[in-house]
Amino acid sequence: MKSGNFFIAALGCPKNLVEAEIISGTMLAEGYSICFDPADADIYIVDTCAFLPAARSEAADEIYAAVQWKNERSGRVIAVAGCLLNHAELSVFKAHFPEVDLWVPVNDTAGIPALLRKEKEVSTDKEITFLGDEKLPKMQLTLPHVAYLKISDGCDNRCAYCAIPELRGKLRSRTAASVLAEAEQLISNGVKELIVIGQDITAFGHDRPEAGEDLAYLLRRLNELPGDFSIRLLYTHPAHYTDELIGLIAAGGKILPYLDIPLQHISNRILKDMNRHIDTAGIETLLTKLRKNIPGLVLRSTFITGLPGESEAEFEELCDFIRRWKFERLGVFSFAPEPGTPAAGMTGQIPVEIADARARKILKNQIARMKRAQKRLVGSVVEALVDDVDGYGVAIARSAADAPEIDNVIRFAAWRGVKPGKRVLLRITGCDGCDLVAEKFRKNF
Repeated sequence: MKSGNFFIAALGCPKNLVEAEIISGTMLAEGYSICFDPADADIYIVDTCAFLPAARSEAADEIYAAVQWKNERSGRVIAVAGCLLNHAELSVFKAHFPEVDLWVPVNDTAGIPALLRKEKEVSTDKEITFLGDEKLPKMQLTLPHVAYLKISDGCDNRCAYCAIPELRGKLRSRTAASVLAEAEQLISNGVKELIVIGQDITAFGHDRPEAGEDLAYLLRRLNELPGDFSIRLLYTHPAHYTDELIGLIAAGGKILPYLDIPLQHISNRILKDMNRHIDTAGIETLLTKLRKNIPGLVLRSTFITGLPGESEAEFEELCDFIRRWKFERLGVFSFAPEPGTPAAGMTGQIPVEIADARARKILKNQIARMKRAQKRLVGSVVEALVDDVDGYGVAIARSAADAPEIDNVIRFAAWRGVKPGKRVLLRITGCDGCDLVAEKFRKNF
């Protein structure tokens, strides 16, 4: 297909959204037009996530919707890209959806226009090498004042339960110069919050040690860029923190005191079985150091229940650990055996209903804990970034404690001049579940 309108469905995490931004940008640069209603499209692109069974189920639902769309008018084309292309279940998807015209490997992420025009063949390379950079066209699909800055792809950690190395390949870090160039572009376009992401951003540069560019080096350079913006860090590994990195975050500047550290568990035995490269004492030492050195720190973590062999005592050890550390933000998943991973073949598989019940217990306790913590904020004054103002004059904002579309929000009645991307001072007046309700503080920007 030489030209036409395309619709893109970006599934999964923010890392996948960046991939969809690259796909959209390259399509636009090659003369295609984007539309936000599939009814107006000639090409339906599904950018898939395949990390968990639920993600693959969502991908199947979206591809099915695309097939229904294709059957409504002749000449329509379906392209499927993303993590699914490297998953063990790809052959099942291909057999179930013969209507898909183009299956796009990760290495062809920026080559969909050429594939549609039949100017090139689909890549058959088994090694995943694609890595986006500032030179590729990109269409920002986030709020105009928020952008994801993907600094690396792939992962070398080889956690026993995780298929990411198979789905995304080995760790591939961009150069600091490339990341800084993209950051400068985004800031000049009005971005107020840069969210640094990767499969494990604390591993940045580990694949290129000769360059001397680790995460601390990159953050120092980002922090030095001029402009009114903040830096949020997502997806950090507890085994890869250094004193230099902690000191840099503690120094503040543009780096928000918000750290996302997926810990997954606290039992020594389970951490070893998970191949997490850190033990119980190492985690406790890291958290102590972070709490002690970073003022106003907000800790987000995720945990997995039901790893094969997890005993009731080990689960209770995890619950006690979570109670003691009082994580401000927390997510929990029940273990799902991913084909080809070591954990899928472990003995002592926990029944799904037990793993799910354990996850629900942790989440229920966390929600109750978070509600109590949010109520304690009533009467305080916070700085927040406005994300939206609806047609009824209700504004939605976030403080430094909350990442977009992941954490909580603050709602308040907008006043003249309040618009998305504006920073405001708010007095917290109440709670709505885990979200906050606020009013204008007498002093404002």
